[in-house]
Amino acid sequence: MDGIAAALADTTRWQLVELLAQRPRSVGELAELTGLRQPQTTKHLQTLARAGLVTMAPLGQRRVYAAEAAPLREFADQLQKLAATIEAHAGEREVLDRYRAAIETDTAAADRDRWADGRAFSFERVLSVPPETVWRYWTDAGLLASWWVPPSLTVTECVLEAKPGGRVVLAYRDAEGIYRSEGQVRTARETERLVFDLSVLDAAGAVAFSGHYDLALASANGATRLRLGLEISATTVEAVSAIAGIETGWGQVLDHLVEVITRKEVQS
Repeated sequence: MDGIAAALADTTRWQLVELLAQRPRSVGELAELTGLRQPQTTKHLQTLARAGLVTMAPLGQRRVYAAEAAPLREFADQLQKLAATIEAHAGEREVLDRYRAAIETDTAAADRDRWADGRAFSFERVLSVPPETVWRYWTDAGLLASWWVPPSLTVTECVLEAKPGGRVVLAYRDAEGIYRSEGQVRTARETERLVFDLSVLDAAGAVAFSGHYDLALASANGATRLRLGLEISATTVEAVSAIAGIETGWGQVLDHLVEVITRKEVQS
């Protein structure tokens, strides 16, 4: 596939394949039709031949080339599979588009510090396990680390001490860098409510913005209704991209929580 893609990437070679798709042609005829010299034409044809796209038949003094359909058909099949994969994951592209649109909107609004103070978000999920189980996934460091960031990121430190004054730390990394948030628990009522502050830090360790979280868990016929409220403050202009990604990011993270709990708890 790589050889075919490389061979067809050149516009002249693509033109040669188009001409040969109509009928076999000699090197001289192809050179005349493309405006190339015969040595140039031969060189391009040899590249196509190495990729299996054309074959050459010597007819006396003439070298006649013919196109091969099978490699092109196989290549087309691979392209169709690739397109199908893209379509199957269209939701992830939609997430990217929403995030990009949010960044553009917030960039226009972020003309001063504290530009987004007071902005509030709310999220809700229903999980098919009791509140005790959901509580463990929020307060056990190992379980928390299994879901608190999107799957594409790697957690390096994850702590939420479920007691007033307890530490909250989330640190993770990806290929682009290292990210860290720190905060403190305000209220902790086991299996019911967790209130905490968490500040996103910039590369120098300064606060980019702070989030005030209010998590409520309620029993619902053996399942759990999870409600998460978030209000931000101390917003800086530099935090535009992070703030723009809050709604999309927390949506992904909570979906990940549902996925992890369903996989580990419900199916066990």
